[in-house]
Amino acid sequence: MFKLFGDWFAYEILSLNPVSPTGRAVQFFAMDVSKIFMLLVGVIYIMGFLRALLSPERVRGYVRSKPRWLARLLAVILGAATPFCSCSSVPLFIGFVEAGIPLGVTFSFLIASPMINEVAAVLLAGILGLKIAALYVAVGMAVAYIGGIIMELFRPERWVEDYVWKIHMGNSIKVQSEASLSGSHRFAVAEVKEILKRIWKWVVIGVAAGALFHGYVPNEWIQAHLVNNSFWSVPLAVLLGVPLYSNATGVIPIAEAMLGKGVPIGTTLALMMSIAALSLPEMLILRKVIRWPALVRFAAVLALAFTLAGWAFNMYL
Repeated sequence: MFKLFGDWFAYEILSLNPVSPTGRAVQFFAMDVSKIFMLLVGVIYIMGFLRALLSPERVRGYVRSKPRWLARLLAVILGAATPFCSCSSVPLFIGFVEAGIPLGVTFSFLIASPMINEVAAVLLAGILGLKIAALYVAVGMAVAYIGGIIMELFRPERWVEDYVWKIHMGNSIKVQSEASLSGSHRFAVAEVKEILKRIWKWVVIGVAAGALFHGYVPNEWIQAHLVNNSFWSVPLAVLLGVPLYSNATGVIPIAEAMLGKGVPIGTTLALMMSIAALSLPEMLILRKVIRWPALVRFAAVLALAFTLAGWAFNMYL
C-alpha cells in the first residue's frame, strides 16, 4: 500500500514522469516516509509499553558486579535493546564509570547502543528482509563485543578525562516505574512522542538522501565505484559514513536505495554501521569524556571492524 501511495502522490498528484529522475526520487520519498513513520509509531509504542520499567539506572544495575565476560555480553544485549543514541553517550559513560563497570565493557555498550536497536531491526526486516536485518544485528553485536575487548587491551582508563572520575550521578537518571497497564500505556505514548521528536528529522533526511540516490545517481557510477570495484568500495563506504550523522533507523532508506541499485550487501552494511556508530558528531560527543588517544583508537577499531565485515559479506554472500 505504501508503493501505491508513492505512485499516487508522485505520478497522479504531482504529475511527474515515472521514468524521470525526479519522478523516481519523489515516489521513493513518499513511499518510504509513510512506511517508516507508520512502522516507527507501532514499534516504538510496543517496545515502550514493554520497557516501562527500564531506565539507564537499571541498565547499569544489570551489568554491575557480573563476571567480565557476562558483563560484556549483558552490555551488548542491553545496548542493542535500549533506545539510547549517541547524544546519551556522555551521561551513560559517566554512569557506567561511577558504577565501577570496567571501561572495556562500557565501550561495548557504547558501540552497541547507537548502532543496534529493536526499532531499526524491525524496520530492516520489514523493508529489506529478515536476512539483512539478522546480518546487521549479528555483525553489530559481534563488533561491540570484540571492540570492547580490544579497547580494554589499550588500558583506556589513563585517557578518561579527570572530571569523569569525580562525578557522582546517583540515581539522577531514573525513569518512574509504572507497572499498571494504564501507566505502561502512558509511558509508551510518551516514548513515541519523545523518540519521534528526537529522530524524525534524521528519518526525513535519510529518506531524502535515499530518494536522491535512487533517482539521480547514475547506474554507471554505481557500477564503477561501488559494485565492480568491491575491494575498495567497502573502505570507501566506511569513510563516506564519517561526516554523516544519523541513527540506525535513519540510514535504512539509504541502504534500501543502495541495494536497489545493486550495491553489494557488505558495502551497504559497512556504510550503515559507519553512519550509526562512527560519525564525526558521535566522536565529538565522546571527546567530552575521553582524550584523543582513546578516541583515535576507538574510531580505528570500529573502522577496521566495519571494513572487515563488509569484505567478508561481499566475498561470501
